[in-house]
Amino acid sequence: MEKVKVAVIGCGTISPNHIKAYTKNERTDIKYLVDIRPERAKKLAEKFHVPHTTTDFREILHDKELEAVSICTPNDTHAKIAIACLDAGKHVLCEKPAAINMKQVNEMKAAAERNKRILNIGVVNRYNTAVNKIKEMIDNGDLGNVYHVYCSFRAHRSIPGLGGPFTTKSKSGGGVLIDWGVHYLDLIFYSLNQPKILTVSGTTHSELAKNMKDYTYINMWAGPPDYTGTYDVDDFVTGLIRTSGPTISLNGAWAQNIGEPATFVEFLGDKAGVKWQYGGNFTVYSAKDGVLYETIPAYAQKDMFYEEIDGFIQSVMSDMKSRSNIDNVLVTSEVMEAIYTSSEQGSEVTL
Repeated sequence: MEKVKVAVIGCGTISPNHIKAYTKNERTDIKYLVDIRPERAKKLAEKFHVPHTTTDFREILHDKELEAVSICTPNDTHAKIAIACLDAGKHVLCEKPAAINMKQVNEMKAAAERNKRILNIGVVNRYNTAVNKIKEMIDNGDLGNVYHVYCSFRAHRSIPGLGGPFTTKSKSGGGVLIDWGVHYLDLIFYSLNQPKILTVSGTTHSELAKNMKDYTYINMWAGPPDYTGTYDVDDFVTGLIRTSGPTISLNGAWAQNIGEPATFVEFLGDKAGVKWQYGGNFTVYSAKDGVLYETIPAYAQKDMFYEEIDGFIQSVMSDMKSRSNIDNVLVTSEVMEAIYTSSEQGSEVTL
């Protein structure tokens, strides 16, 4: 069987999920790893037996054997790299968020269309087994009329790499909403079969680290603090989204002063409700014949990163758009930008 030759651009924290999945997939062969830090690419290349590394992604675009790429670079580089790859005739899987604003997202989508290439976004929860079980329940009417969805993505004090790219809006596009909220909102829209968005209202706060040197924490993922850097993104967000179906409300925080993390999604129906602990199992709450039931289902959990990569490769080979194609996830970027706009303007935004 002739394998699809792929490259992974960016060898940071998220890239091993892509590399491992490609390595396990019998239909793919990783030809290149790319990173501006050559030692990172070489280290992963040795571990996963990848033959070529380079520091400049443009060097690989002329290779006609190369068909597809994964982009695992910082948010502000997504659009530039994706468009260049698409214009070179490569299919693209770009990590979330698609880009730092809707202008760039639309430019990426246009590049995919004019080159007739696949552009998928790394909204991996669309391949999560629990999410798909919940979606099946909603589709089958097991929850009845789903009238509201609530999501919480809140941690105690987890601002990543204070003063670095994650907390610099020009590089990240935003804070906790665009970093964590993208996953929650996207899986909700997917589970609900993407109802039409009517209005969006939201407020963001940047409070706990506005005096960076006074920010107290236990640990800090994405690197140690850089007190000479920038902190101009949201560490808390709240919002309400009205759709043609359920309303959706959210609270998210990288940092909050309540101690306990709270990471879950609740789907409220008139027949039953579901509470999904993010990344884990879910509980179904229902009633029948005067009895209340609390059910915790058991099922085989698939590797969602493998399923995501496999879905991408199937799209490449069949030229068919999958559930994570840019056309199907555009709404997530639109709503996040609307929440930021609503917060800036202090008013509701109509889509």
